[in-house]
Amino acid sequence: MSALLGTLLTLFILAIASGAVIEQVDDTDLIHMLTGEDNVIVLFSKNNCPKCDELELTLENVEKDLKENVGAIVVKAVNSHMVNLYDPTKEPALIYFRRGVPLLYYGENNAEDIVRMFSENPEPAVKELADDNFEHLTQASTGATTGDWLVFFYSADCVFCLRLHATWEAVGAHLKHRLNVARINRLEAGISTAKRFGIVESPEFILLRQGKVYRYKSKLYTAQQFIDFATKDFAKQTNPEAVPPEVNNMNNFITDQLKTMGDNQQIIFIVCGVVILVILAALVVKRKVSKNEAPATVKKSNKAKKAK
Repeated sequence: MSALLGTLLTLFILAIASGAVIEQVDDTDLIHMLTGEDNVIVLFSKNNCPKCDELELTLENVEKDLKENVGAIVVKAVNSHMVNLYDPTKEPALIYFRRGVPLLYYGENNAEDIVRMFSENPEPAVKELADDNFEHLTQASTGATTGDWLVFFYSADCVFCLRLHATWEAVGAHLKHRLNVARINRLEAGISTAKRFGIVESPEFILLRQGKVYRYKSKLYTAQQFIDFATKDFAKQTNPEAVPPEVNNMNNFITDQLKTMGDNQQIIFIVCGVVILVILAALVVKRKVSKNEAPATVKKSNKAKKAK
């Protein structure tokens, strides 16, 4: 306890000596900042939170370095409702917004690590995939000339997926030199890919490794859990599956039509019944017309003979 107090006191003295005080903003100001062109580092804090105070002191001590090396504005938001959008674990949360794209700081409360992580990731590390580029980029069917891929299937109607955005960027930043980290919208641009891999919910995660598919089964959604899964625990969580073959657009169309027909058998039977009745009615009418025309033809023939 005494050691902790000593550390806090030292950081506090250093912060005072440097004259650094983190500017506090409310949610209205924060929204305005995040929708602008500036890069912003935000400490989400709350009252009566010792860990929040420790992280704030560390941030105050390196605020100048962050402004010079990262080129970002540093602020704090206390008891902000917006933290729910970016970090499932809530306060304290340190997030670097790069023109709106959030990166959650992942690691210990260490000044050098904070500066290093943010300065080394000025751009998003997560790739955005879609049906039209998935196979080309991942080479999933052929086995991977582009390396392993950790893929996050999300959808716009999934609020929890939105909250994982900053965490997923942290995973991408940590693994970017080891494998590819990506995401794909399973209900829009990636709907065919989601069907191909049997993805039916949001969020879902798969690892494409050496021609095999490994599915993330855990319900723990922290950066460390994802990193461990991708680097060492994938074989423990699930059995490998063969990568499903790529399905072309025509096959997708036929499959969808057959499924739709299968789901609407009663309607199909009714339609077929109506069509059959129409055909039968047409045949009956045609037959009656033919019978009426036959006597008329005979009468005309008899009149022609008498005239001769």
